[in-house]
Amino acid sequence: MNFIQPIQMIGTQRSGSNLLRLLLNQYKEVVAPHPPHILQRFFPLLPAYGDLANKENMASLIEDVCRLIERNPVPWNGIAFDRQAIQEECKNNTLIDIFRVVYDKMAISHQASMWLCKSMTNVYFASEMEKEGLKPLYIYLFRDGRDVACSFKKAIVGEKHVYHIAKDWRENQLACLELKKRTAAERFIESRYEDLIDAPEKEMIRLSEFLHVKYDQAILNYYNSEESKNTSTAGIMWGNVVKPIMTNNKRKFLGELTHQEIVLFESVAGDVLELLGYELEFPEESAKLVISEELRTEFDIQNKMLKEKANLWADPEGMKLRVRQDELMKNIKKRII
Repeated sequence: MNFIQPIQMIGTQRSGSNLLRLLLNQYKEVVAPHPPHILQRFFPLLPAYGDLANKENMASLIEDVCRLIERNPVPWNGIAFDRQAIQEECKNNTLIDIFRVVYDKMAISHQASMWLCKSMTNVYFASEMEKEGLKPLYIYLFRDGRDVACSFKKAIVGEKHVYHIAKDWRENQLACLELKKRTAAERFIESRYEDLIDAPEKEMIRLSEFLHVKYDQAILNYYNSEESKNTSTAGIMWGNVVKPIMTNNKRKFLGELTHQEIVLFESVAGDVLELLGYELEFPEESAKLVISEELRTEFDIQNKMLKEKANLWADPEGMKLRVRQDELMKNIKKRII
């Protein structure tokens, strides 16, 4: 079998990652399925599986990973997972190797030479991947965190209070920038969401050169693809992927966040906003804002309430598809813990 190049997208959700995934998925060399978040979901559970050198324990983990993929809100089309074959192809008895093999098999089934994983939080598992010899090309996609906050406030996933969104966004960007420091330049590229929507052809040419694939203008018609249609039907929050690139989808926070919310976000994450080239709207106010322990407690309470409300108005069809995976993970935890 020829070498299959892994690509890992990192950053924060609600930053245009599905847009970029679908654009890259248009290349015949790249397969970029919607992520089931294998590492994020299973790494915390690994101790409960026992020694993976034991074939039965390894087989159990492989079975659970495959079942998670098979229940993904956006299906992995064109592939059926042979559990025994996966176990035989794992070089190491580890979750990382299971992750590699299932994505390799997806690439092979689509005759692709590269696969892309869009599970952005895998930046926190980069050290484990590197230690095991999985050397991905990293695409660090970032977007103005204040617009990310607007998007999360309307999504069925993630934090809902600006304070918590800002904290997570800041932590994610710093983790990506730290990974950049310890990764060879030829394996790491940054992509700014605003550049992608302002000048999509220019940005995609740059990313294509990084991946060593020939740019094809036809990829900009991603919204007509079967994968885009499947993604859009999996939930309202992905509805825009069947539309052309929204060139005005930036600086929404000026109309959607309150003055106080912008100041709060900039107080928490203003240093990283500036580091990434974004100007602060209220630098003096954000510098003076003191967030006490009492205020943090109040933000926690509000965030919990906002999450509960979000579940009430969530897209029922999208939730139904997500519940399949959530119930599976609950049953897995009951079985092994």
